[in-house]
Amino acid sequence: MQDIAQWQQGSGVIVHRSETVARIDALMTRLGEQTLMDVVEIPRLLMAADTLCNMGLWLTAHMTYAKQVYLDGRTLTADDFKLVPEGHTGGALNMVPAYVGYLLANAISGKTRAWMMGQGHCVAAIDAVNALVGNQGLEQAERYKLSDTGLSQLCQDFYSYAIDGRGRPAAPLGSHVGPYTAGGVSEGGYLGFAELQYVHMPLPGQELVTFLSDGAFEEQRGSDWASRWWRADDCGLVMPIMIANGRRIDQRSTLAQIGGVDWFKQHLTLNGFEPITIDGRDPAAFAWAIISMAMDLEEKSNAIARGELDYPVRLPYTIAETIKGFGFPGAGTNAAHNLPLSASPALDTDSRAIFNAGAQALYQDQTQLMSAVACLNNHARKNRVSEKSHCLTAIATPCVNFPVLEDIAVGQVVAPMEAIDHWFSSLVIANPALRVRVGNPDEMRSNRLNKTLDLLAHRVTAPEAGIAERLDGSVITALNEEAVIAAALANKQGINMAASYEAFAVKMLGAMRQEIIFSRHQKEVGQEVNWLAVPVLLSSHTWENGKNEQSHQDPTLCEAWLQEMSDVAPVIFPCDAMSAMYAMQSVYHRRGAVAAMVVPKNKMPNLLDAAQARQLTRDGALLLESEGNAAIQLLAVGAYQLHSAQRAAQRLKDHGVGYSLVTISEPGKFRIPRDSHEAVCVHSEDRIEQIIPAAKYRVLISHTHAEPMIGVLRPLDLGPSATTVLGYKNRGGTLDTFAMQFANGQTWAHVVLACASLLNMAPESLLSQDEMAALAGELPARLLQ
Repeated sequence: MQDIAQWQQGSGVIVHRSETVARIDALMTRLGEQTLMDVVEIPRLLMAADTLCNMGLWLTAHMTYAKQVYLDGRTLTADDFKLVPEGHTGGALNMVPAYVGYLLANAISGKTRAWMMGQGHCVAAIDAVNALVGNQGLEQAERYKLSDTGLSQLCQDFYSYAIDGRGRPAAPLGSHVGPYTAGGVSEGGYLGFAELQYVHMPLPGQELVTFLSDGAFEEQRGSDWASRWWRADDCGLVMPIMIANGRRIDQRSTLAQIGGVDWFKQHLTLNGFEPITIDGRDPAAFAWAIISMAMDLEEKSNAIARGELDYPVRLPYTIAETIKGFGFPGAGTNAAHNLPLSASPALDTDSRAIFNAGAQALYQDQTQLMSAVACLNNHARKNRVSEKSHCLTAIATPCVNFPVLEDIAVGQVVAPMEAIDHWFSSLVIANPALRVRVGNPDEMRSNRLNKTLDLLAHRVTAPEAGIAERLDGSVITALNEEAVIAAALANKQGINMAASYEAFAVKMLGAMRQEIIFSRHQKEVGQEVNWLAVPVLLSSHTWENGKNEQSHQDPTLCEAWLQEMSDVAPVIFPCDAMSAMYAMQSVYHRRGAVAAMVVPKNKMPNLLDAAQARQLTRDGALLLESEGNAAIQLLAVGAYQLHSAQRAAQRLKDHGVGYSLVTISEPGKFRIPRDSHEAVCVHSEDRIEQIIPAAKYRVLISHTHAEPMIGVLRPLDLGPSATTVLGYKNRGGTLDTFAMQFANGQTWAHVVLACASLLNMAPESLLSQDEMAALAGELPARLLQ
């Protein structure tokens, strides 16, 4: 065939190795035999991909250095360049053949797959190629047309740091994958999380290509467990591709240092993968790998269905060998990571000449480019959606059937985590069509999620008899907080939950934050975000983990989460079993959010009836008691803190001191909103006064450290002379709940002492001599228990 012979000659900087040529030939035969596909068009698609790849590299280099683009390929002058270039240029250049190969695979097979890129800082490759092929959202399509003006604007906007009057980026373009990136589903700002998520993302019938970096291999070793989680019955086809360029920012990657690709292939094989290597400089090699991996995994799925293959299945894995910054001068050097040229072409003659020579080697004339784009954009002919609309960008809002909330009597002794366990199990049973992922780093039964575990079971490849384990289990258990939260966050087409010891959940923070940042950015630009919110249950927490040392007594995660935007990062402190169930249900009514819920696992009296629990969930706070002329108000954030406050309130009542008692479950509803989106879920000043009565003095008892909580609750702060905050003071050890509260100044007696101080009353008028002595350490602390 003349076309295939012409393609084999290569184009621009693209050279087709004999191995790639042989693989393409074998693929064409395989496609023809297995799919009865007409392969005549494939050589033209291959040549079109070469043209597009060269121009993608050309435009990506321009995005770093140039402020003017000329589609006639003229030599740029000093005035055409940015004075201060910027960009993760080498990595972006390496992504161009990969992304073009992805487009080519879709065009060849007539199937639009989803994609995700772990190295989000390489977004210039995606934006450049998308601009050339017209795969853009409305905002980019209007601004970055395929013309000198449009592409020049693309280059000028890249790292322009422009800001609008609302304090937001002014251009529909960023330095990482964002809401304007056509087809983007993850920022990729935290290297390594794509590795942990991709296997949990597609549903059966869907396919996902994931681009990974060799640097991320050093960050997230939990990615080695992907084959441990993949099941044909509830997972789509996954095609991971590592871009192995051998360099980190300022040194060789660990992979490169300890044995290179050959060692890595052995490592992958030992961990349940079936690795192959390809030429990372050639889009045809990527296309071959994507189609071949999909077909091979599909065949394994069929073999499993026939009973001819057992789990774990060896998952396909492609290693794309290349050098950093392939296709442009400076490739393979440390400088290629960011700025491959030694100086700015706007200021340096030699650098300008090098840029122009490198660009000329890549340039393809406009007629050839347009022909290539038309050939690859065969969506209408193949009846397939555009890449900007792949399956993971078009998640529909799941229709959730909510079970009836169990009525727990006031005074009944129930562990709040146990109540959640029963309700969540009912939720799963009521929604059999929705895939479930429960992220569990360890000791699920210790956190009283017994019914959930028995229903869903640990996902394992060799179930042990008599244990809650199954091949198709939905509980993803691993001693790695990042891996298990990634499973829950990745399953955006289903129902999810994660549970952890509070102290160790802080290791989930980066993954959680990446999700809500992307979700928040989508909402800010008016895009729908439809995935069900994910509750992260923080139990065995600071005040009830006394049998362990202080390393297990840490409220850091909920404090950090309180600093995020409340509309996407709610923090909830249920005070009992009823409020815990209502809080869980409220989380699943939200979209595009990750909720941190601090929930006790120990049994305690249920305090609220259903109406009160509903009101607390709706308002975020509830007035529980008010006695006499309530000059002083007790505000409790946390279940154990409320019990201390209740007992203190009884002492005030016994001595005729007027008070009011309020439990606060969602502090973020009472903060000063930081923008209009957050304001939607934050109460107005008038509404706050309706929920929480005015008071002359306030004592706040908080699950967290004092400082972050009073900062969030600033509208309730009456000033240091009228407000006292009792929080965690970094005291801990092998202590029970009472001892923890005593050590941190949060027993009922400490609350009473704080009230006396604010009211300018003698402490002895509210506390006995022995109680005062116990507070002073002169008598055993247990006198106050």
